[in-house]
Amino acid sequence: MKVVLAGAFGHLGFEILKKLIAEGHEVVAADLKETENNGLEGQYTYCYINAADKDSMKGVCDGAEVVITTMGLTGASTTLNNYDIDYRGNMYLYREAYRSGVKKFNYISVISCKEPGAEKVPMLHAKALCEDKLKKGKLDYIIYRPTGYFYDIMKVFKPYIDKGKMRLLKGHHDVKANVVDCADFADFIIKHMNDKNVTYEVGGKETYTYKDMARLCFDAAGKHTVIKYAPEWLFPVLAELPMIKKAGKRDIILFSRWTLSHDLVGKDIAGDSSFAGYIREYFGGNKQ
Repeated sequence: MKVVLAGAFGHLGFEILKKLIAEGHEVVAADLKETENNGLEGQYTYCYINAADKDSMKGVCDGAEVVITTMGLTGASTTLNNYDIDYRGNMYLYREAYRSGVKKFNYISVISCKEPGAEKVPMLHAKALCEDKLKKGKLDYIIYRPTGYFYDIMKVFKPYIDKGKMRLLKGHHDVKANVVDCADFADFIIKHMNDKNVTYEVGGKETYTYKDMARLCFDAAGKHTVIKYAPEWLFPVLAELPMIKKAGKRDIILFSRWTLSHDLVGKDIAGDSSFAGYIREYFGGNKQ
């Protein structure tokens, strides 16, 4: 089967790419830039696309039966925002998929993007708008709402663990999540990529509070657990500071506030990977 994978060289995208190739699919790996020396050269067709440029999408879906898109803005940007990429960029791809006769459109969204209040968080609202369009469109859709990824938590937590002091949100001590391993999530996506008009809320097998996660990290690093709590009102204040907005970090701060104050627990469990085990491996084993 010919599959177009948009965002093929992001962290999740590359896991999906590996799985698709392993299962014998013909893959068009579409992205802004191809990762060099990735070990899969010659096993897929690379196609340049730019989510902010609809003309770059022309022809990318020709002959394909399935599209999987992981496109989304996850970092700071001074020129683009989530509506440019998560919403409009994916809509450009959707229209091209429809023109090309694609049968299934798979979209990686995010859990809780349709909850009350999420419309004030661009990183959530842009994905919710995209979901709405897919559900009203003519192609079969499969929407995946992941809770978060193992590596994302470590990317956020590690600098704090290294400094010996973790910061969480005051008044939300018991907020919890069951984040998922990217390889497990990739397996789940490929298993369901031919489903019809369904939404999955995908998480891992273990659910922890953020306090639990911090303790696991400190233990794995061989350090005493120290957790400090920041007031929730501080986040919107920081988000509106001119230097934060100029650096393109406003929406990231709003998203961080949301994730630290809302349960992110997916009912559709992907894989059998242990987050606690991942943490121990990440820090090189328990040093205590």
